[in-house]
Amino acid sequence: MTGPGPSAGWRVLACPHCGAPLSGDPDGPAGVAGRRPRVLGCPLGHRFDVARQGYVALLGPRSRTDTGDSADMVAARVEFLGAGHYAPISVAVADAAGASRSGAATSAAGTGEPVLLEIGAGTGHYLSAALDRIPGAAGVGLDSSRYAARRAATDPRTCSVLADAWSRLPLVDQAADVVLSVFAPRDLAEVARVLRPGGSLVAVTPRPGHLVELRERVGLLSIDPDKADALEQRARRAGLRPTERTEVRSRLRLTRAAVAALVRMGPAARHLDPADLARRVAALDEPVEATLDVSVSVLVADR
Repeated sequence: MTGPGPSAGWRVLACPHCGAPLSGDPDGPAGVAGRRPRVLGCPLGHRFDVARQGYVALLGPRSRTDTGDSADMVAARVEFLGAGHYAPISVAVADAAGASRSGAATSAAGTGEPVLLEIGAGTGHYLSAALDRIPGAAGVGLDSSRYAARRAATDPRTCSVLADAWSRLPLVDQAADVVLSVFAPRDLAEVARVLRPGGSLVAVTPRPGHLVELRERVGLLSIDPDKADALEQRARRAGLRPTERTEVRSRLRLTRAAVAALVRMGPAARHLDPADLARRVAALDEPVEATLDVSVSVLVADR
């Protein structure tokens, strides 16, 4: 016996080749607990198998995945975020997503099941926090790392998709009620396309003081001091109106192991020699104090 149809997250996907809507299980029964299909297909005959780990690869002919996180980067992300060090960011993102949905009677999918999309979702950590805040919501997590997509798929509320954020996103127009982007690149024109009218982008950008104590000591990359302002300027050109910006600050007290995980999970890991990182981290005195300092911007699609 088949269960109910796939969740709204799976019903808003689009073919990366032709852009047509995808439907679940054109050749077979409903998937896991009725929430996850086994196969996706479009009217033109393109088919995409859902991997046994729970994610689906929706890659077009020009899609790139070589910039995605490695297995070690994903493991470090699980370790660091799982310890709660960035909990203030998770809370702020979930609060902003919940506020964006307050008072909305229907969803982008045309039902009472809101759709939350995260671009550059990684392990799905922040998406899961937002889904916790909005009962009945469905999630779509896009990432260019197979290792991250596998991890994000462990949340049954999330449709985990391997995709290139700089290609056309594999979603239908007006697919999402809320789009999340946490420390991740995003194509704002594509964000505007996939947001429903009145939907919101919740974007997290680092401020100049973020992890400033560690930048030189462990080789973290520098931060553009005008990152949030630049985001809002580009967003306006894409048809997204800035409505709110919140600054989130807290003090971190980290072990050397946590510092190592913090570096390994981010872009600096691509530029640092592991032996050099180990030497730098070993020279730190515990607890290692650092500043968490980010902006959470909310931008609304007015069309």
